[in-house]
Amino acid sequence: MTTYGQFRLAAINAAPVYFDREASTEKACRLILEAGASGATLAAFGETWLPGYPFHIWREVPTALRVEYIANAVEIPSPTTDRLCAAARQANIDVVIGVVELDAQTHGTVYCTLLFIGSDGSILGRHRKIKPTFVERTAWGEGDGSSLIVYERPYGKISGLCCWEHNMVLPGYALMAQGTQIHIAAWPGWESTRHLLLSRAFASQAAAYVIDVGAIVNRDDLREDYQALIAGSYWGGSCIINPEGEVIAGPAKSETILVADCSTEQIFSSKVLCDVGGHYSRPDIFQLHVNRKPYQRIVETNNPHPAPIEFDYR
Repeated sequence: MTTYGQFRLAAINAAPVYFDREASTEKACRLILEAGASGATLAAFGETWLPGYPFHIWREVPTALRVEYIANAVEIPSPTTDRLCAAARQANIDVVIGVVELDAQTHGTVYCTLLFIGSDGSILGRHRKIKPTFVERTAWGEGDGSSLIVYERPYGKISGLCCWEHNMVLPGYALMAQGTQIHIAAWPGWESTRHLLLSRAFASQAAAYVIDVGAIVNRDDLREDYQALIAGSYWGGSCIINPEGEVIAGPAKSETILVADCSTEQIFSSKVLCDVGGHYSRPDIFQLHVNRKPYQRIVETNNPHPAPIEFDYR
Protein backbone atom coordinates (compact mmCIF):
# COMPACT_ATOMS: atom_id res chain seq x y z
CA MET A 1 0.00 0.00 0.00
CA THR A 2 1.47 3.33 -1.06
CA THR A 3 1.91 6.00 1.60
CA TYR A 4 1.46 9.57 0.36
CA GLY A 5 3.02 12.68 1.83
CA GLN A 6 0.88 14.91 4.03
CA PHE A 7 1.45 18.62 4.63
CA ARG A 8 -0.43 21.65 5.89
CA LEU A 9 -0.60 24.98 4.06
CA ALA A 10 -1.25 28.37 5.65
CA ALA A 11 -2.45 31.61 4.03
CA ILE A 12 -1.78 34.65 6.21
CA ASN A 13 -4.62 37.10 5.56
CA ALA A 14 -3.36 40.10 7.51
CA ALA A 15 -2.33 43.73 7.28
CA PRO A 16 1.25 44.88 7.68
CA VAL A 17 2.04 48.06 9.58
CA TYR A 18 1.92 49.98 6.34
CA PHE A 19 5.21 51.45 5.12
CA ASP A 20 6.97 50.77 8.42
CA ARG A 21 9.59 48.09 7.78
CA GLU A 22 10.58 47.47 11.38
CA ALA A 23 7.04 47.24 12.77
CA SER A 24 5.90 45.09 9.83
CA THR A 25 8.86 42.75 10.31
CA GLU A 26 7.98 42.33 13.97
CA LYS A 27 4.38 41.48 13.04
CA ALA A 28 5.49 39.10 10.28
CA CYS A 29 7.69 37.19 12.74
CA ARG A 30 4.79 36.87 15.16
CA LEU A 31 2.50 35.57 12.39
CA ILE A 32 5.16 33.10 11.25
CA LEU A 33 5.35 31.69 14.77
CA GLU A 34 1.54 31.45 14.91
CA ALA A 35 1.46 29.61 11.59
CA GLY A 36 4.15 27.23 12.82
CA ALA A 37 2.21 26.59 16.03
CA SER A 38 -0.80 25.60 13.89
CA GLY A 39 1.26 22.77 12.43
CA ALA A 40 1.66 24.35 9.01
CA THR A 41 4.46 23.20 6.73
CA LEU A 42 4.41 26.30 4.52
CA ALA A 43 3.00 29.78 5.18
CA ALA A 44 2.54 32.57 2.64
CA PHE A 45 1.98 36.33 2.78
CA GLY A 46 0.58 38.64 0.08
CA GLU A 47 2.28 40.75 -2.57
CA THR A 48 4.82 43.25 -1.15
CA TRP A 49 3.40 42.58 2.31
CA LEU A 50 6.59 43.96 3.82
CA PRO A 51 6.18 46.92 4.21
CA GLY A 52 2.97 47.10 2.13
CA TYR A 53 1.52 47.45 -1.36
CA PRO A 54 1.99 50.99 -2.75
CA PHE A 55 -1.70 51.70 -3.29
CA HIS A 56 -0.90 55.41 -3.30
CA ILE A 57 0.67 55.18 -6.78
CA TRP A 58 -2.82 55.02 -8.27
CA ARG A 59 -3.25 58.66 -7.24
CA GLU A 60 -1.04 61.74 -7.57
CA VAL A 61 1.64 61.07 -4.98
CA PRO A 62 3.92 63.56 -3.20
CA THR A 63 7.58 62.78 -3.84
CA ALA A 64 8.21 62.54 -0.10
CA LEU A 65 5.96 59.46 0.12
CA ARG A 66 7.83 57.77 -2.73
CA VAL A 67 11.11 58.43 -0.94
CA GLU A 68 9.70 57.04 2.31
CA TYR A 69 8.59 53.92 0.45
CA ILE A 70 12.13 53.23 -0.77
CA ALA A 71 13.57 54.04 2.65
CA ASN A 72 11.45 51.24 4.15
CA ALA A 73 12.35 48.65 1.49
CA VAL A 74 14.16 45.40 2.28
CA GLU A 75 17.64 44.39 1.15
CA ILE A 76 18.29 40.68 0.60
CA PRO A 77 20.12 39.66 2.74
CA SER A 78 19.88 42.16 5.59
CA PRO A 79 19.05 42.35 9.30
CA THR A 80 15.37 42.34 8.25
CA THR A 81 15.68 39.04 6.37
CA ASP A 82 17.79 37.67 9.22
CA ARG A 83 14.82 38.23 11.57
CA LEU A 84 12.40 36.55 9.16
CA CYS A 85 14.76 33.60 8.74
CA ALA A 86 15.16 33.25 12.50
CA ALA A 87 11.37 33.17 12.92
CA ALA A 88 11.02 30.51 10.21
CA ARG A 89 13.71 28.41 11.87
CA GLN A 90 12.13 28.78 15.31
CA ALA A 91 8.70 27.86 13.94
CA ASN A 92 10.14 25.05 11.76
CA ILE A 93 8.15 26.29 8.77
CA ASP A 94 8.83 27.30 5.18
CA VAL A 95 7.80 30.90 4.46
CA VAL A 96 7.07 32.80 1.26
CA ILE A 97 6.61 36.51 1.86
CA GLY A 98 6.11 39.42 -0.51
CA VAL A 99 8.65 42.18 0.10
CA VAL A 100 9.54 45.50 -1.45
CA GLU A 101 13.14 44.61 -2.30
CA LEU A 102 15.75 47.35 -2.39
CA ASP A 103 18.37 47.08 -5.12
CA ALA A 104 21.52 46.46 -3.09
CA GLN A 105 23.76 48.05 -5.71
CA THR A 106 22.03 51.32 -6.62
CA HIS A 107 19.76 51.84 -3.58
CA GLY A 108 17.47 53.75 -5.93
CA THR A 109 15.26 50.99 -7.33
CA VAL A 110 12.84 48.62 -5.63
CA TYR A 111 11.27 45.39 -6.85
CA CYS A 112 8.07 43.50 -6.14
CA THR A 113 9.70 40.35 -4.78
CA LEU A 114 8.66 37.02 -3.31
CA LEU A 115 11.22 35.85 -0.76
CA PHE A 116 11.44 32.07 -0.21
CA ILE A 117 12.72 31.00 3.22
CA GLY A 118 13.35 27.42 4.35
CA SER A 119 12.35 25.92 7.68
CA ASP A 120 16.05 25.78 8.59
CA GLY A 121 16.23 29.56 8.34
CA SER A 122 18.03 29.65 4.99
CA ILE A 123 17.09 31.88 2.07
CA LEU A 124 16.03 29.51 -0.71
CA GLY A 125 15.72 32.24 -3.33
CA ARG A 126 13.62 35.12 -4.57
CA HIS A 127 11.33 35.94 -7.45
CA ARG A 128 11.13 39.48 -8.78
CA LYS A 129 7.91 40.35 -10.60
CA ILE A 130 8.85 40.43 -14.26
CA LYS A 131 6.25 42.99 -15.39
CA PRO A 132 4.73 45.45 -12.92
CA THR A 133 1.17 46.35 -13.85
CA PHE A 134 0.26 49.77 -15.29
CA VAL A 135 1.27 52.50 -12.80
CA GLU A 136 3.16 49.97 -10.67
CA ARG A 137 5.92 50.64 -13.20
CA THR A 138 6.41 54.04 -11.56
CA ALA A 139 7.23 52.26 -8.29
CA TRP A 140 8.97 48.97 -9.13
CA GLY A 141 11.70 47.80 -11.46
CA GLU A 142 11.36 44.68 -13.60
CA GLY A 143 12.70 41.26 -12.72
CA ASP A 144 14.40 38.87 -15.14
CA GLY A 145 13.93 35.23 -16.09
CA SER A 146 16.48 33.91 -13.62
CA SER A 147 13.87 33.59 -10.87
CA LEU A 148 11.21 31.67 -12.81
CA ILE A 149 12.13 28.49 -10.98
CA VAL A 150 10.61 25.79 -8.80
CA TYR A 151 12.09 24.91 -5.40
CA GLU A 152 12.41 21.29 -4.30
CA ARG A 153 11.23 20.87 -0.71
CA PRO A 154 10.81 17.68 1.35
CA TYR A 155 7.01 17.83 0.92
CA GLY A 156 6.87 18.93 -2.73
CA LYS A 157 7.91 21.41 -5.41
CA ILE A 158 6.97 25.03 -4.66
CA SER A 159 6.76 28.14 -6.82
CA GLY A 160 5.31 31.63 -6.75
CA LEU A 161 4.15 34.52 -8.91
CA CYS A 162 2.85 37.99 -8.15
CA CYS A 163 -0.58 39.33 -9.09
CA TRP A 164 -1.05 39.86 -12.84
CA GLU A 165 1.86 37.60 -13.70
CA HIS A 166 -0.95 35.05 -13.58
CA ASN A 167 -2.60 36.97 -16.45
CA MET A 168 0.57 36.70 -18.57
CA VAL A 169 0.13 32.91 -19.04
CA LEU A 170 3.74 32.15 -20.03
CA PRO A 171 5.37 32.67 -16.61
CA GLY A 172 2.87 30.23 -15.18
CA TYR A 173 3.58 27.67 -17.88
CA ALA A 174 7.32 27.99 -17.20
CA LEU A 175 6.61 26.85 -13.62
CA MET A 176 4.09 24.17 -14.60
CA ALA A 177 6.59 22.64 -17.02
CA GLN A 178 9.04 22.33 -14.10
CA GLY A 179 6.44 20.31 -12.19
CA THR A 180 5.26 22.77 -9.55
CA GLN A 181 3.03 21.11 -6.95
CA ILE A 182 2.38 23.94 -4.49
CA HIS A 183 2.12 27.47 -5.85
CA ILE A 184 1.90 30.81 -4.06
CA ALA A 185 -0.27 33.32 -5.89
CA ALA A 186 0.47 36.62 -4.13
CA TRP A 187 -1.90 39.57 -4.53
CA PRO A 188 -2.34 43.00 -2.93
CA GLY A 189 -5.78 41.94 -1.67
CA TRP A 190 -8.13 44.30 -3.44
CA GLU A 191 -9.15 42.31 -6.54
CA SER A 192 -10.65 39.31 -4.81
CA THR A 193 -12.89 38.29 -7.73
CA ARG A 194 -10.10 38.40 -10.30
CA HIS A 195 -7.42 36.83 -8.14
CA LEU A 196 -9.73 33.99 -7.11
CA LEU A 197 -10.56 33.33 -10.77
CA LEU A 198 -6.93 33.31 -11.91
CA SER A 199 -5.70 31.34 -8.90
CA ARG A 200 -8.32 28.63 -9.38
CA ALA A 201 -7.43 28.44 -13.07
CA PHE A 202 -3.74 28.06 -12.19
CA ALA A 203 -4.51 25.27 -9.73
CA SER A 204 -6.53 23.37 -12.32
CA GLN A 205 -4.00 23.87 -15.12
CA ALA A 206 -0.96 23.02 -12.97
CA ALA A 207 -2.72 20.24 -11.01
CA ALA A 208 -1.21 21.93 -7.97
CA TYR A 209 -2.31 23.35 -4.65
CA VAL A 210 -2.45 27.15 -4.70
CA ILE A 211 -2.18 29.50 -1.74
CA ASP A 212 -4.07 32.52 -3.06
CA VAL A 213 -3.00 35.17 -0.57
CA GLY A 214 -3.65 38.89 -0.26
CA ALA A 215 -3.19 41.53 2.40
CA ILE A 216 -5.64 43.63 4.37
CA VAL A 217 -5.69 47.41 4.40
CA ASN A 218 -8.05 49.18 6.74
CA ARG A 219 -8.19 52.81 5.65
CA ASP A 220 -8.87 53.96 9.21
CA ASP A 221 -5.62 52.38 10.42
CA LEU A 222 -3.47 54.36 8.00
CA ARG A 223 -1.69 57.60 8.68
CA GLU A 224 -3.75 60.61 7.71
CA ASP A 225 -1.52 61.51 4.75
CA TYR A 226 -2.10 58.02 3.30
CA GLN A 227 -5.84 57.93 3.98
CA ALA A 228 -6.40 60.60 1.35
CA LEU A 229 -4.70 58.41 -1.27
CA ILE A 230 -6.92 55.33 -1.01
CA ALA A 231 -10.60 55.08 -1.84
CA GLY A 232 -11.51 52.55 0.84
CA SER A 233 -10.54 49.41 2.72
CA TYR A 234 -9.94 45.95 1.33
CA TRP A 235 -9.85 42.63 3.10
CA GLY A 236 -7.42 40.25 1.44
CA GLY A 237 -9.75 37.52 0.21
CA SER A 238 -7.10 34.85 0.80
CA CYS A 239 -7.94 31.19 0.24
CA ILE A 240 -6.37 27.80 -0.37
CA ILE A 241 -7.23 25.85 -3.53
CA ASN A 242 -6.78 22.16 -4.31
CA PRO A 243 -5.40 20.70 -7.57
CA GLU A 244 -8.93 20.38 -8.94
CA GLY A 245 -9.38 24.15 -8.67
CA GLU A 246 -11.72 23.89 -5.67
CA VAL A 247 -11.49 26.27 -2.71
CA ILE A 248 -10.81 24.24 0.45
CA ALA A 249 -10.22 27.12 2.91
CA GLY A 250 -11.53 30.68 2.81
CA PRO A 251 -11.93 33.15 1.23
CA ALA A 252 -11.01 35.21 4.30
CA LYS A 253 -12.52 38.63 4.95
CA SER A 254 -10.80 39.44 8.24
CA GLU A 255 -7.37 39.08 9.83
CA THR A 256 -6.75 35.36 10.18
CA ILE A 257 -4.48 32.47 9.27
CA LEU A 258 -6.23 29.97 7.02
CA VAL A 259 -4.93 26.39 7.06
CA ALA A 260 -5.66 23.33 4.95
CA ASP A 261 -4.41 19.76 5.20
CA CYS A 262 -3.11 18.53 1.86
CA SER A 263 -1.75 15.35 0.29
CA THR A 264 0.56 14.46 -2.57
CA GLU A 265 -2.03 11.82 -3.49
CA GLN A 266 -4.40 14.50 -4.77
CA ILE A 267 -1.59 16.14 -6.72
CA PHE A 268 -0.75 12.85 -8.44
CA SER A 269 -4.39 11.98 -9.11
CA SER A 270 -4.85 15.35 -10.83
CA LYS A 271 -1.62 15.17 -12.83
CA VAL A 272 -2.51 11.67 -14.04
CA LEU A 273 -5.44 13.30 -15.85
CA CYS A 274 -3.74 16.51 -16.97
CA ASP A 275 -0.02 17.23 -16.72
CA VAL A 276 0.54 20.28 -18.93
CA GLY A 277 4.31 20.01 -18.56
CA GLY A 278 4.28 16.31 -19.42
CA HIS A 279 1.79 14.00 -21.12
CA TYR A 280 -0.72 16.81 -21.75
CA SER A 281 1.77 18.91 -23.73
CA ARG A 282 2.80 18.99 -27.41
CA PRO A 283 6.44 20.11 -27.50
CA ASP A 284 6.61 19.12 -31.17
CA ILE A 285 4.18 22.01 -31.82
CA PHE A 286 4.70 24.45 -28.94
CA GLN A 287 7.93 25.31 -27.14
CA LEU A 288 8.56 28.03 -24.56
CA HIS A 289 11.96 29.74 -24.58
CA VAL A 290 12.97 31.21 -21.21
CA ASN A 291 16.00 33.49 -20.93
CA ARG A 292 17.40 32.74 -17.47
CA LYS A 293 20.39 35.04 -17.81
CA PRO A 294 20.33 37.69 -15.05
CA TYR A 295 20.32 41.33 -16.08
CA GLN A 296 23.78 42.81 -16.63
CA ARG A 297 23.93 46.58 -16.34
CA ILE A 298 27.65 46.76 -17.06
CA VAL A 299 29.42 44.50 -19.55
CA GLU A 300 33.18 44.83 -19.25
CA THR A 301 34.96 44.63 -22.61
CA ASN A 302 38.38 45.78 -21.40
CA ASN A 303 40.46 45.19 -18.31
CA PRO A 304 37.96 45.72 -15.47
CA HIS A 305 40.74 47.09 -13.26
CA PRO A 306 42.95 49.22 -15.51
CA ALA A 307 46.09 50.74 -14.08
CA PRO A 308 45.76 54.46 -13.28
CA ILE A 309 47.12 56.84 -15.88
CA GLU A 310 50.10 58.79 -14.63
CA PHE A 311 50.67 62.40 -15.67
CA ASP A 312 53.74 64.59 -15.29
CA TYR A 313 52.38 67.91 -14.08
CA ARG A 314 55.77 69.64 -14.05
